[in-house]
Amino acid sequence: MRTAGRNPLTLLTRIVACLWLLTGLAFGQTYPVKPIHIFVGYPAGGAADLTARTIAPRLSEHLGQPVIVDNRPGASGAIAAERVAKSPPDGYTLLTIPDAITIQPALRAKLPYNLERDLAPLTLVAIGPYVVVVHPSVPVKNVSDLLALARSRPGKLDYGSAGIGSTAHLAGALLNLLAKVDIVHVPFKGGSESVVGAASGQVDMTIASITPAQPLVTAGRLRALAVTSAKRSSLMPSVPTLDESGLRGYECVGWYGLVAPSGVSQEIISRLSTAVAKSANVPEIRQAFENQGRELHTTTPEEFAALIRRDTAKNAKLVKLTGLKRD
Repeated sequence: MRTAGRNPLTLLTRIVACLWLLTGLAFGQTYPVKPIHIFVGYPAGGAADLTARTIAPRLSEHLGQPVIVDNRPGASGAIAAERVAKSPPDGYTLLTIPDAITIQPALRAKLPYNLERDLAPLTLVAIGPYVVVVHPSVPVKNVSDLLALARSRPGKLDYGSAGIGSTAHLAGALLNLLAKVDIVHVPFKGGSESVVGAASGQVDMTIASITPAQPLVTAGRLRALAVTSAKRSSLMPSVPTLDESGLRGYECVGWYGLVAPSGVSQEIISRLSTAVAKSANVPEIRQAFENQGRELHTTTPEEFAALIRRDTAKNAKLVKLTGLKRD
């Protein structure tokens, strides 16, 4: 009785498959073997930048490799987003994103990246409100005064933001809509620049993260009128919310998270997401975010992906409702 011989192609295919599996496992186990870069699409000193710099040292300790923060400001974060979206999907190039990235698709017809297709969510990192601040020369003490002044001077007051399509831009448009006023938008390259612009009198007011605004408020170079969250910030407990100030239902809270280029293996995505959670969920990091007026909040990649999808849909409706124009 003859026994059929083994098919050499079948045997070769099995060997290659085994080698591929072992190589993938080895890579997942040894990652990372070189420095990791976290790109930020906004200038140093802003909330997105501080998010990356707050977690980078602990993440470096946890992963055993340097974690380098690289600022590439411009185009409302699109320059850095494109840079990361086109990077090799090997887990060594990451991007800190603010919630504003979910506004861009509704405003810009020709983004150099596709949020859903080109970037893979890793984890949410922090959430926090914005604050409405005015230059001391603006003759208002509260939101009621501001709205009365805006109604008496339609189109004469202006507010700065982190850029066209930023959350602060949309927050101002929502304020205009609910209050029925016309405060003109002036875009800056980042949130910290808009704060400096308001403090120097380039614009009458700005809507920005508490982090860059608070020192100038303390120094008397800016006056805080309201925060944009549903409840008061522990960092500015004496400052009322816009809802308290008469704009019922107003709420706009920012968030910041990490993404990687699409195509990064699930093993590395899981490793990074877990590493961020373990590195960040310690008392000193929580306190650091609280000092910045934000709350540490990490998630799974799936939970972060769901948040991005939900906010993208919500902001598309808000853009249409507020009448903001696509470029």
